[in-house]
Amino acid sequence: MIERYARDEMKNKWSMQAKYDAWLEVEKSAVKAWNKLGLVPDEDCQKIVDNATFSVERIDEIEKVTKHDVIAFLTSVADSLGDESRWVHYGMTSSDCIDTAVALQMKDSLKLIIKDVKMVMGSLKKRAEEHKMTLMVGRSHGIHGEPITFGLVLAIWYDEMKRSLDNLEQTMEVISVGQISGAMGNFAHAPMELEEYVCEDLGLKPAPVSNQVIQRDRYANLMNALALLASTCEKIAVAVRHYQRTEVYEAEEFFAKGQKGSSAMPHKRNPVLTENITGLCRMIRSYAMPAMENVALWHERDISHSSVERFILPDGFITTDFMLHRLNSVIDKLVVYPENMMKNLNLTGGLVFSQRVLLELPKKDVSREDAYKIVQRNAMKVWGDLQQGKSALNKEGESLYLQHLLGDDELREKLSEEAIRDCFDYAYYTKNVDNIFKRVFSE
Repeated sequence: MIERYARDEMKNKWSMQAKYDAWLEVEKSAVKAWNKLGLVPDEDCQKIVDNATFSVERIDEIEKVTKHDVIAFLTSVADSLGDESRWVHYGMTSSDCIDTAVALQMKDSLKLIIKDVKMVMGSLKKRAEEHKMTLMVGRSHGIHGEPITFGLVLAIWYDEMKRSLDNLEQTMEVISVGQISGAMGNFAHAPMELEEYVCEDLGLKPAPVSNQVIQRDRYANLMNALALLASTCEKIAVAVRHYQRTEVYEAEEFFAKGQKGSSAMPHKRNPVLTENITGLCRMIRSYAMPAMENVALWHERDISHSSVERFILPDGFITTDFMLHRLNSVIDKLVVYPENMMKNLNLTGGLVFSQRVLLELPKKDVSREDAYKIVQRNAMKVWGDLQQGKSALNKEGESLYLQHLLGDDELREKLSEEAIRDCFDYAYYTKNVDNIFKRVFSE
């Protein structure tokens, strides 16, 4: 289904045409390497480099008979050449061609994913700067905690995406390897210099050691990096879905003119994009497990990994690319409601300031245990008031919690009215935001 919406730039990298293009690129590099080593004559080398081609339709036709895709490919290539075709695939095994070519596809595709991640980070940074000092309530266990800013939430998302970016860039080094080591990886039929020449020509590194395949822990590393990236993206999507809940309504996905939310309820504006992102991230993570199971092949290789990779590599890259662009659109167009954030911040009648009051009492020689009792008992009164439907703020804008604290004789023996009121200052909670931003966005 994702094929219907996939971006052409990534989808085209995993088409049958692209697959065989990569195979031919490897085969041509090997011919050029053999020429450099003195085996293939200059004239034959030039003919192969200039004229070798293939037909996807012809490969499919041949494979119906051979039941072997590489042989079908090589036969199609030979159809485009003369006697010089004898040098194509010389001293190589199928996986020399396939695995080295897949490395090229993975490398090019990962470049796009890295570009996508940087795009998302750019949008997160822009929105973080915009809402650096937009006050909102911080939540733990889904319950109101203390004041934070929406900018800090966005900064956390940015910082986590940065770790995924670092991870993906390290993964690029892991997957950018090729092999031309022969049927069992022992270089019996081709010198090691051949592999070095081919890999240099293709912009890859030679695998230090291989058997008949590039070892699949490299592929597992890639799929786990995409899976971890997906977990971060789902984290963002789930948060946006929460903010859009009617009872919260602090932010919502952009709702375009003419857009419909429900076939039955015309009023609905649902977080469909972030719900979609959540589902896509689940799919991306699901590709990590079969990639890890592919690591354990029989002896020098079997073919159990092949069918898996025909799914997880194209689908993993195409889905991740699509998901990141959808996420970027959500972040870039996210509609934020600072007034509702402040409304929710005041919802519990000033309870978000409880720790501030708690920390003042030990300065007045009150034990932490006694301080906690004083602060908590007044907080419990507020919960009771709210359950009875009392307003969180009185006509003067004073919170329920402030009113109860000011009426607590034991507390007033330790703290003056001014000292108590000073505890209800939002600026206290934003004083280090600039410094946090410098640490996060220093680069």
